[in-house]
Amino acid sequence: MSLSMKLTLSRRHFAAASAAAALSLLLSACDLSDAADGNRVRIGVSGADPEWDVVAEEAKKEGIDVKIVTFDDYQLPNRALADGDIELNAFQHLAFLSQFNARNGTDIVPVTSTSVAPMGLYSLKHKKVDELPDGARVAIPNDPSNQGRALLVLEQAKLIEVKDKAGIYATPEDIEANPRHLKITPIDAQQTPRTLKDTDASIINDGVAVLAGHKPSEAIFRDDPKSATARPYVNVIAARAKDKDSETVRKIVKIYRSPKVQEAVAKSADGAKYVLDIPAAELQRELDRLQKQGRG
Repeated sequence: MSLSMKLTLSRRHFAAASAAAALSLLLSACDLSDAADGNRVRIGVSGADPEWDVVAEEAKKEGIDVKIVTFDDYQLPNRALADGDIELNAFQHLAFLSQFNARNGTDIVPVTSTSVAPMGLYSLKHKKVDELPDGARVAIPNDPSNQGRALLVLEQAKLIEVKDKAGIYATPEDIEANPRHLKITPIDAQQTPRTLKDTDASIINDGVAVLAGHKPSEAIFRDDPKSATARPYVNVIAARAKDKDSETVRKIVKIYRSPKVQEAVAKSADGAKYVLDIPAAELQRELDRLQKQGRG
């Protein structure tokens, strides 16, 4: 990664942290009793998926005022949820949630699934995996769950081999074979598309790629979102455990699963995500399995 890129990323993180701090103060200053009585639900998201506008419109018919709060740092929506600054969030997969709970002692749980997005290897310089040169520079996400998945993608593309015991939370230190001598650089997941001009390739979640203006078909390699190995990467709507069975949360889940919202979800997915409807109990079992694996 070039020095100018590192400086750009550092400035962006500082700006994002400052904005997040201001947002947190603003939310904390609000009267949370409105949310407690079910008249208002604040949902934290990452990106600007249009289906959330439809959710807000449909919720209004039920007498619920939905406010969509957008975050540009993957760590912030869970912190805001745990602190009570929002009531729900929808930005993460189960593997990410498992890691966050384990590291922060939080009890955030899935209430319904949304979709699973493939993860792909993208390049502006090479059209095939075989074209990657010896010593190729490759950027991958740096958060534990996405980093582990990215290494598995590189392994599936036959570029590296990862130790079996590493599981889904592998790190670059778990690489046991790297015949192409890839130079792997972990960075913030949201920044992976920006590295394409300065690297040979970058591992990017398809949802992030689309937001950056790339088509999933541009990837020179992708994992299979329908496989059993993709289950940890199912995205969910999450709540605090104590709120998961509340009437308001049940209403929001029902609204999200309604035909009108699902039509908007399918439209915005546009081939970059596979829409799933998995019961909360099944999602919780997978989350429990991941958390047990993490402790092991």
